[in-house]
Amino acid sequence: MLTTTELKSVTKKNGWQFDWRYELKQPEREVYKLTIPNAIAVIQGLISIEIKSDHIYMHLVESASFNKGKSKVYAGVPGNLVAFACRLSFQRGFEGNVSFVSKKQLIDYYTKTLGAMHFGGHIMISDTPAA
Repeated sequence: MLTTTELKSVTKKNGWQFDWRYELKQPEREVYKLTIPNAIAVIQGLISIEIKSDHIYMHLVESASFNKGKSKVYAGVPGNLVAFACRLSFQRGFEGNVSFVSKKQLIDYYTKTLGAMHFGGHIMISDTPAA
């Protein structure tokens, strides 16, 4: 999990788009970081989730700035964070069910890459087979 101490490096000045301080302050949300074994102090990506009654809801997923674009250091950071949310869903007895809100232009992308289903509006669901 992300700690308040680590928030000092997770700022817009350091290339992060979202307000992770806000996410960490929300009592119903859990913020997790992705690191690699040989550089555990370097945050590769972040995810903010909420445990619902029957699934995991993903509020935000973000790669570090150096993991975005054509010259990214590591590919697959968002996919690994979503896979983590699916794993938590299985561990909590939710059969891998995860939901999130997508930007309209990314609905087809998430359908193809994550196997997520478009539920309506901007709501996406990843069910057991996709998880």
